[in-house]
Amino acid sequence: MAWIYLVIAGLLEIGWAIGLKYTGGFSRFWPSVVTICIMIASFGLLAAALKTIPVGTAYAVWTGIGAVGTAIIGMVFLGESREVLRILCIVLIVAGVVGLKFASESGH
Repeated sequence: MAWIYLVIAGLLEIGWAIGLKYTGGFSRFWPSVVTICIMIASFGLLAAALKTIPVGTAYAVWTGIGAVGTAIIGMVFLGESREVLRILCIVLIVAGVVGLKFASESGH
């Protein structure tokens, strides 16, 4: 169950990272409220996952999901660069996250 919490927390991290773009530096009320609520939920689920997943693994996976997801949304929906090197770096992050998942399983 901890891994499910962690994946959901990572997906929520994507939501609040994108949400930050629309808060106007927390000057727009409703986008700020929604973004803060998503942040709280993301941190809460990360904390729940940390009860059984090592902190280094959980944090790396959480930030990896957030970084990759946010970068992909930026490229697909926000017109950000789609350079080959950028995509290769995203693939490397995904490989690292998957590797940490498998290393965590073999270490228990």
